[in-house]
Amino acid sequence: MSKHELLEKADECATSGRLFEQLATLVAHPTVSGTAEGSIALDSYLGSTLRDRLESLGFTVDLDLNWNGSGNSFLRARRIEHDDLPTVLCYGHADVVDGQDEQWSLGLQPFELTAQGDHWYGRGAADNKGQHLVNLLALEFVLQQRRSLGFNITFLFEAGEEIGSPQLDEYAKAHRASLQADVFIASDGPRQRAEVPTIFLGARGGASFELSVPLRNGGFHSGNWGGVLRNPATTLAAAIGVLVDGDGRIRVPELLPEKLPSSVLQALSRVEVGGDVNDPIIDPSWGDPSLSTAERLYGWNSLEVLALQAANIDEPINAIPGTARANLQLRFVVGTDPQKFESAIRGALDDAGYSMVQLRMGQYFPASRIEPDNPWVQWASTSITDTIGYSPVVLPNIGGSLPNQVFEQTLDLPTLWIPHSYPGCKQHAPDEHALEPVLREGLKMMCGLFYDLGTCMELPSMPTYAKSER
Repeated sequence: MSKHELLEKADECATSGRLFEQLATLVAHPTVSGTAEGSIALDSYLGSTLRDRLESLGFTVDLDLNWNGSGNSFLRARRIEHDDLPTVLCYGHADVVDGQDEQWSLGLQPFELTAQGDHWYGRGAADNKGQHLVNLLALEFVLQQRRSLGFNITFLFEAGEEIGSPQLDEYAKAHRASLQADVFIASDGPRQRAEVPTIFLGARGGASFELSVPLRNGGFHSGNWGGVLRNPATTLAAAIGVLVDGDGRIRVPELLPEKLPSSVLQALSRVEVGGDVNDPIIDPSWGDPSLSTAERLYGWNSLEVLALQAANIDEPINAIPGTARANLQLRFVVGTDPQKFESAIRGALDDAGYSMVQLRMGQYFPASRIEPDNPWVQWASTSITDTIGYSPVVLPNIGGSLPNQVFEQTLDLPTLWIPHSYPGCKQHAPDEHALEPVLREGLKMMCGLFYDLGTCMELPSMPTYAKSER
């Protein structure tokens, strides 16, 4: 069977309804991480649904439920055909966020896949069950065609990505030998746009923190005391302005990278942001005016106020509030030193005279990416172009977060993410959905990618680690 016939088989899978039926089976598992019911569903999803499928494809499966008491479970599946063949590491996550059952549109339920036109609604349809199903099906089709892949492959699934991937990094270190590979290829997150196939190479990091101004217990009448009591809400607003101005421009140099690398600039030069039907309207005046929209989103840092609170905005009274607080988040790229965040924020507030503003650092996840000129990036781009007839866009990283650092830094792999979703998929929200055309094209792309990998189509040179480590 030729590559063309393989792609026809992928098309037929979507047209016949088999892709929908198989995704419906996966979505029906209420695999909500961090809940008792979800833990039972996750154990079944990993230990039965995925395990049975992988073993039927000739994988040897190891299952580690609630590994080290972490609350996270892992499945490793390996198919080793020959020591001299290239090895790919794939990743997916079995868990989903809360169903938010009562908030879905009429006729939709989170754990029942429903088709409305080319929108397939269901929790996990986009994040991440639809995406890892596409990759598993592509492997299945290649095996049916050839009876062998022509390469080695390891799958790593986890059950806690939606709660921060607890101990994923420690698990990778503990099983480094069995996770060793030549390249990492996985699917999560969105494409850059629905109609634009995308390869992204990492993720921005994130650092959350809280600013609070606890000046006094309770409020005091604004007529009797206004003008002589410091207002914590006013103080908090001014303190935020020390860090980021009213146009979204970060004012503390230590919270920014030194520059945009030339390889990143080149990769982003042809990237357009927004424009899909469900996308918000981009504000051209927001952020650093010296950067393009794509550079601001994918190549630079942003500091966002996520929540503000002082008294009751719905029922205000004539009183100066006693306290105020805000939650902020810095999204940052490689080249920013996270060790400086706390001291830089504290120092900027103190220098501006706001020592009464308290700072508490919160959740943190690192930034990571490989360089866009990595040979594996060109290889994957060439394969996708050959398969679908036009080139994917290459993003140095997505704006959001993924545990990319575990694979790029801990396991020292070139990381390629090839998503099968799009920005308007409403992941984590009511009415999450996958787009049938994106899943269909993703299935064809992955069939082509695995086909080309098995034929060793001009592969980049392989590392020299010992065969015994595979």
